[in-house]
Amino acid sequence: MRVCYEALAWGRFVNTYERSWEIVRRGDHPALGLCVDSFHILSRGSDPAGIADIPGEKLFFLQLADAPHMDMDVLQWSRHYRLFPGQGAFDLAAFLGHVLTAGYRGPLSLEVFNDVFRQSDPARAAVDAHRSLLALQELTAPKLAASVRERARPLELPPAQELRGHAFVELTVDAGAGEEVASALAALGFARTGRHASKPVQLWQQGEARVLLNNAPDARGAAIAALGVETADPTASARRAEALLAPVLPRVRGEAEADLPAVAAPDGTSVFFCQGDGPGSWLADFAPLDPAPAGTGITSVDHVALTQPFDHFDEATLFYRSVLGLRPQHASEVAAPFGLVRNRTMADPAQSVRVGMSVSVLRRGSEWQPAVPDPQHVAFATSDLIATARAARAAGAPVLDIPDNYYDDLDARVAPPPEVLAAMRELEILYDRNDDGEFLHFYTAVLGGRVFLEVVQRIGGYAGYGEVNAPVRMAAHRRARRA
Repeated sequence: MRVCYEALAWGRFVNTYERSWEIVRRGDHPALGLCVDSFHILSRGSDPAGIADIPGEKLFFLQLADAPHMDMDVLQWSRHYRLFPGQGAFDLAAFLGHVLTAGYRGPLSLEVFNDVFRQSDPARAAVDAHRSLLALQELTAPKLAASVRERARPLELPPAQELRGHAFVELTVDAGAGEEVASALAALGFARTGRHASKPVQLWQQGEARVLLNNAPDARGAAIAALGVETADPTASARRAEALLAPVLPRVRGEAEADLPAVAAPDGTSVFFCQGDGPGSWLADFAPLDPAPAGTGITSVDHVALTQPFDHFDEATLFYRSVLGLRPQHASEVAAPFGLVRNRTMADPAQSVRVGMSVSVLRRGSEWQPAVPDPQHVAFATSDLIATARAARAAGAPVLDIPDNYYDDLDARVAPPPEVLAAMRELEILYDRNDDGEFLHFYTAVLGGRVFLEVVQRIGGYAGYGEVNAPVRMAAHRRARRA
């Protein structure tokens, strides 16, 4: 029998691993050792580097948990907000590296207390947990000395491939929603440039921004069904996704059509790994239709935002982080008309693929406000938003009406030049800025009951998403639906 001594972060006298190790060391008994828990150590801001100096034979047990940074009582934080590795903000790769360097040879145990996981399907939670450990091994291996890495023998995954942008965003639409979305795209300067050889799918394009409209027989309104991402090697990307337990999607395709590997994200969105040009390009599957007009200045897809089911929010974070190699940018909470909305954004190092996720902290009611189930949106990039907005309005785009007092407040807060403020007021443009740059954007109304479009301009090094304007946008969408 062996006894592990563990310091709890909220302990009255012993609450650090240094103190618990001192007690174990002074006890000096072969059956007495140390249990180290990442939450108890990292939640206090302790430096885990000293673990590497503890004799490996005295590290009896390791417990791993991630967590978001929160300013709250550590006991409540521990009992309700622990996450699987890779889903929170702790540097678990560095932590695990110190433990393995010390000579620990035991199991990697996940000790996760979380209100969502307690109610989740155990099989789904097990896959999520397994994926977290696979990803953690990959992140930890480079931090280990060669001798430690040889002893620990971490499993090697197929490497994440360089991403080269959003290849396409696919929307499933019924007949009514299809006309509504197509009309909005046309007004934004998109052209219907292709028709799929064997499927009822239209390609709408402007610059490098591509939207597929899939007239699915079971569609109800409009919904984002798939994301296409361009990678350096689609086959290698698919192998990595499969190694990380992502469900591989079967596809029916014609004999001469591109073989696009695809996996399912936790919310059911299909993720396709694409090659943009050359042999095997997915674009070859589309028969050309209308030539592209001059457009309104839209150049590419800037980001895609997906509302997640409440139970899948953290699982989706780990999925995109591990499978695509995206990195968390930042997280925020926004006060919406119906309660708090939690946001998390992720991007690749080159900022060519950006995915935003949101979830309502409390489930929405529908008695007092017109409900939009799980809203989604696609944001397009332009280098001159004022010119793009002017052209889109002239073409009849369904631009979202922004309350006039927003611009009074904007003038009081940031005092833009009068002529710029007047243009933003006229064209329903919203604005944000920080130390890195500026951000201009406008939205359409909700299309097909669920989806809306956004056009953005990034100036300087601005890497955010204009979250300060989200409550205004949500209130404006709600007012439009009520009308």
